[in-house]
Amino acid sequence: MADQALNELPVEEIQRPVPAAQFNLFTGAAEPVPVEVVEPEEPGREIRVDEGITLVKSEDGSQLIVSGYGLFLSKKSERLLVRKGKDVIYQFPFFRINEVVVGSRGISMSSDFLEEVCMRGVRLSFLDFSGKPYAMVTSPMLTATVQARREQILAFNDKRGLEFCKAVVVGKIKNQERLLRYFGKYLKTEADDRFQRIDAIAGQLRALWKKVPAIDAGCVDEARGTIMGTEGTAGRIYWDAVKEIIGHRVEFFGREHRGATDEVNSLLNYGYGILYSQVWGAVLNAGLEPFAGFLHVDRPGKPSLILDMVEEFRQPVVDRTVIAYVNLGTTIGMKEGLLDADTRKSIADKIIERLMASEPYQGKQYQIRSIIQMQARRLAGFLRGEGEYKAFSFKW
Repeated sequence: MADQALNELPVEEIQRPVPAAQFNLFTGAAEPVPVEVVEPEEPGREIRVDEGITLVKSEDGSQLIVSGYGLFLSKKSERLLVRKGKDVIYQFPFFRINEVVVGSRGISMSSDFLEEVCMRGVRLSFLDFSGKPYAMVTSPMLTATVQARREQILAFNDKRGLEFCKAVVVGKIKNQERLLRYFGKYLKTEADDRFQRIDAIAGQLRALWKKVPAIDAGCVDEARGTIMGTEGTAGRIYWDAVKEIIGHRVEFFGREHRGATDEVNSLLNYGYGILYSQVWGAVLNAGLEPFAGFLHVDRPGKPSLILDMVEEFRQPVVDRTVIAYVNLGTTIGMKEGLLDADTRKSIADKIIERLMASEPYQGKQYQIRSIIQMQARRLAGFLRGEGEYKAFSFKW
């Protein structure tokens, strides 16, 4: 009888798709969502929604980047609305959003919108003009586990903190070596002298990271000077090699952190700001304390664990993107010592595109953004005594 009833249904009834549903974090129930809005068809694809609004879809959700004075974010039913004045210029279902990034001043939002993103576990990040995150809003229920945080504090005074720091420094220097070899291979036929200099520095970096595992002490405090000295030596020769790679395109005297006004350092600092936001969200979602790091010393207001975890992703995400950006001869606009709006948007698009790129990780291919989250969870597991921590190294 059931088969007969099914055969009597119109074809369109049989093929009707199952309505979309949203999993409620607190009740555990699946709630129907009647709204469907067009989004990028392929993971990693980007669409420009409107001036200052970009949507990037990944396999685990979508990232909405909003930048533009006078925009207002609100909620209507199951949708996020972006208004400019009285006009709704964009809307999107909440259940498809993984993160909302507010990338400029002059953007406001309703309390209903804030409640909705927290209830659904959607991260809300705020970036300043340089791309550095200054605030992040998440639901406290997403980090309501305390065991990892207890172990994180205790690990500072035992071997776990030391082993994590050694893994981070090995990963960073190894990625520096691999990035130089990645760009060096393009110079081998056209500029052999430059290639030889870069290859020699890559060899020095390889020798440095191989020494780090042998460093031994009771805790990281006892070995920090040795570890940081090795990392500092690697950094100096690495940036010398970067000069060889991009020096024919733009003037670059070396790495500067705060207050940099040259083009390359401004691009790097802006890119690192975007990366910080990704790592910060991953650390919070893994139930870790962002201000209790191991390699970087504790200071008021300094998210030392974020700075620790950023190290292994600097080269594969930001440095690679910026070096390629410069080598392609892309115009870098500066205004009063800062990147202009067009350049900030351009480099942000490239950094996000790189975060959506896939890399091999534990025998499979994952987007780098997902790898960042998995590394944060791997650290939490390591601190709880569940396996070892190994830094991410990209394939060149």
